[in-house]
Amino acid sequence: MEINLDDVRPLAAAPIAGDAQALETARELAATFAAGASARDAGRILPHWEVAAFYSAGLGTLTVPKAYGGPGVSAVTLAEVFAIIAEADGSLGQIPQNHTAFLELLRYANDDAQKRKFFGLALQGASFGNALAERHGKTTKDIATTLIRNGDGFVLNGQKFYATGAIYASYVPIGAVDEAGRLFRVVVPRNAPGLTVTDDWNGMGQRTTASGTVTLENVAVPADHVIHVHAFAAQPNLYGPTSQIIQAAIDLGLARAAIAQTIAFVKTRARPWIDSGKDTAAEDPFIISAIGHLHIALAAAEAMLERAGETIDESRLALDEAAQQRASIAVAEAKVLTTEIAIEAANKLFELGGTRAAMADLNLDRFWRDARTHTLHDPVRWKFHAVGNYHLNGAAPPKHAWI
Repeated sequence: MEINLDDVRPLAAAPIAGDAQALETARELAATFAAGASARDAGRILPHWEVAAFYSAGLGTLTVPKAYGGPGVSAVTLAEVFAIIAEADGSLGQIPQNHTAFLELLRYANDDAQKRKFFGLALQGASFGNALAERHGKTTKDIATTLIRNGDGFVLNGQKFYATGAIYASYVPIGAVDEAGRLFRVVVPRNAPGLTVTDDWNGMGQRTTASGTVTLENVAVPADHVIHVHAFAAQPNLYGPTSQIIQAAIDLGLARAAIAQTIAFVKTRARPWIDSGKDTAAEDPFIISAIGHLHIALAAAEAMLERAGETIDESRLALDEAAQQRASIAVAEAKVLTTEIAIEAANKLFELGGTRAAMADLNLDRFWRDARTHTLHDPVRWKFHAVGNYHLNGAAPPKHAWI
């Protein structure tokens, strides 16, 4: 299937029959996305058409459960789809992450009518952005955005940052608390009066995610757009592991891209070191060994990511606290390796490519900038702690979206 971005229209999702079609569609899109990735990064050209293509091709429907009319693909497939897209363009890999995480959260909502409403919108091609994090709390879990009852509905006020996907979205799910401090997810149309998305993201990497500010000023919200997260947050769920496996998959895709670029550059542009006695950089024994190391580390990360996906899929079949913990730990273990290989591969691109690789017109630094920026999302040092504490002391990992 050849995808023409000029033909993309919002709210027209193509049906995805299952896992094989999901992977095929992702590969076809990735080939298109990769062609303009460097130019978009260099000029900070926001990929509105590319994002619309992702959803129009049906990739926003992958985790809609079969019971609600979706393909309900495996977590293994979901992770590989995100890795494929991120390999083509790191920003495009990240933009739909919160959409998919929202659909996972929706699984556990107590209101079936809400599930049918929002799963149905996803099947139509609607996209869900993100307005969860705030800049000024003590930790990322601190929320000052308020949801106050107003007649039959609610009023929403606050300000968010790191709002990846909001500028491209049909709807913006917003994290808010009521007067009692109870947690809600409030789904607001992107064009709702009082909701403003400001493109003030100036991160050195993931430049076109537009992960900027969302301001909420007396936004009126109907009751059926308010999801009572507090009512099910303590129950066993796979929201955290599913959110995290996508983050790990994005890092894996970034690593694949950096390694592929390193090999291409060594073969075509790099020079052999004077002491090697070789005619080409590709014959340099230290470069050969380094490429071997990268591929072994990449294969290990890929295997651990697949294992993590399998653990999520198994946990979904009989979900209890123990199953949730196994899934969280398996994903944390994979996330350590995908983080490490993403950063190492981006570093090696310059080490093995030499000074020629640092020329600004090549824009190869985008691989390092994207890897370094995205891997800041949640600290690996705490993954080590959670994994060690689980295996050593039988301690349950925290229950939140960061593990």
